[in-house]
Amino acid sequence: MSHSTTANAVKESRVDVLIIGAGPAGLMCANGLAKAGVNVRIIDKRPEAIPAGQADGIQPRTIEVLQSYGLADRLLQEGNQMHMTAFYNPSSSGGIERTGRAADVTAPTARYPFEVTLHQGAIERIFLDSMAQSGVSVDRPVQPVALELSDDPKQLADPRSYSVKHINTPLNSPPTDENDETEVVWAKYVVGADGAHSWVRKTLGFTMDGEQTDYAWGVVDTIPETNFPDIRNRTAIHSNNGSCMVIPREGDTVRLYVQLSDVELNAGRLDKSKSRAEQVMEVARESFKPFTISFPNPIQWWTVYIIGQRVASNFSAKERVFIAGDACHTHSPKAGQGMNASMNDTHNLVWKLVHVLRGHAHLDLLKTYEDERRKYAQDLINFDKKFSALFSGKPRTEDNADGVSHEEFLEVFQTFGQFTSGIGIHYQESAIVNSSEQQYAKGLIVGQRLVPSIVLRAADCRPYQIQDLAPSDTRFKLIIFCGDLKDASQRKKLDSFAKELDSETGFVKKFTPEGAPFDSVFDILTIGTTKKETCSYTEVPERLRSHWSKVFIDDVSLHHGLGGKTYETYGISSNGAVVVVRPDGYVGMIASLDGSVQHLDAYFSRFLLSDK
Repeated sequence: MSHSTTANAVKESRVDVLIIGAGPAGLMCANGLAKAGVNVRIIDKRPEAIPAGQADGIQPRTIEVLQSYGLADRLLQEGNQMHMTAFYNPSSSGGIERTGRAADVTAPTARYPFEVTLHQGAIERIFLDSMAQSGVSVDRPVQPVALELSDDPKQLADPRSYSVKHINTPLNSPPTDENDETEVVWAKYVVGADGAHSWVRKTLGFTMDGEQTDYAWGVVDTIPETNFPDIRNRTAIHSNNGSCMVIPREGDTVRLYVQLSDVELNAGRLDKSKSRAEQVMEVARESFKPFTISFPNPIQWWTVYIIGQRVASNFSAKERVFIAGDACHTHSPKAGQGMNASMNDTHNLVWKLVHVLRGHAHLDLLKTYEDERRKYAQDLINFDKKFSALFSGKPRTEDNADGVSHEEFLEVFQTFGQFTSGIGIHYQESAIVNSSEQQYAKGLIVGQRLVPSIVLRAADCRPYQIQDLAPSDTRFKLIIFCGDLKDASQRKKLDSFAKELDSETGFVKKFTPEGAPFDSVFDILTIGTTKKETCSYTEVPERLRSHWSKVFIDDVSLHHGLGGKTYETYGISSNGAVVVVRPDGYVGMIASLDGSVQHLDAYFSRFLLSDK
């Protein structure tokens, strides 16, 4: 690839991972890498972080992911929760009427059975403050100029080589001799999280494949005055004047999505200069009738857009340069997926980069990023096509028998609840997803996230959410469901497992770097069925309890009746099982306690490296 330089001084730097773009996908990536101790740098061409607007909805699974990084509490504190969705359709007397209400989230295992809405600027601030604790901040404003990826097979085969050359220049105004420098950044890996018009994607020559609809929508963030009774619920409105969606936000703010029919297109693109926020609000006034809605307060943010559904042809170049978020998939915002899909892209990528950079894993591990996230993006587009068509379609009335009925819309809304919530994301069979022994825990689907459940810590009977025992700390979690250790046969089985695990040929020692702590790659937890009145954490073999806090039981708490259903929920028998949870919280493998060390060794040998 060609590149340009300037006559000014050229400074050079080296970095493990360079991230281009400081939106939610880039910040999720930077924060996760920084927490793992990776030398990471993130640049953005915007002079400052966005103050308001943009994406605003966080789905239940994404809240779980943020919790795994210790960031959910602040989100829940600052954001608005949406528990209910209301549906409005044309009334026989004119205007609209409510035809039903339903739970906003239809995913039975959701730990957080609601959505959180908060403007993107505030969500980004949560990441920025977390990154600052690790000494990482966004370099801005910085303009990328060129990107060169090595063609040397030997260099590309070395996961720690600086095989990407990136050239950028500060966007200073006015420029001076001191600050108008071209910089060459040598990076081991680059992540392009630079939005729908991604410079990285275009530089790599990747195409965006898909189509654009003719559905035009306007968005307005403001504090309205209205007698509409569902203004604080997510509301889907199908009116004869067009469709609307109401999204309540933090404080008294409301976001309105309004279908527009009178818009000008220029070569298939909206001419935003011909649009006004007032136009969006005027259509809303008509669509809300017989209810009234007015807009006396300042407009915090607004935009207009045409729904397009596209997926990038590739998500990675030679497993050295990756694209994530809007750079590789775009769709309508109606189902609230954009920011969620974007952050979960880089959540998937972070731990893989870390293990490769540390020399713990084969470079091939990075291929699973595109395999997993591109299939998800394609599934998302297929869903979005159906959902956005239903949402933007004309409602069914006496005069329009072919229109969208309330029942049809509600069915799609609820049927796809697992998908839109993020709870149902399912990664397919691969080197890191092995479902061959799924039968030992039928309630935990290999390739899906660890289902929430309450267990008690054996030492002090304190209840814990099992997801909180599997934080995003880059370690694999080995959850050993050991049954009742008062049962002699179970105790014998566990002793045998512990002995094999501790052997010099066992996978834990094989894949733990020389001199590193025993639990640096694998965090071992045990969950038994012995009752709280008789259990002792010391009954667990010493090798399986690196600390007293790592032993748990499946019993009911002393207060509030929490817990006692984990084995039942997961479909695990009294014979026990071993569950491998990947660093991103997804179940990678399930095995029986009998002979499981060999099975686990075979699983980890597919992608981990030993320095022995």
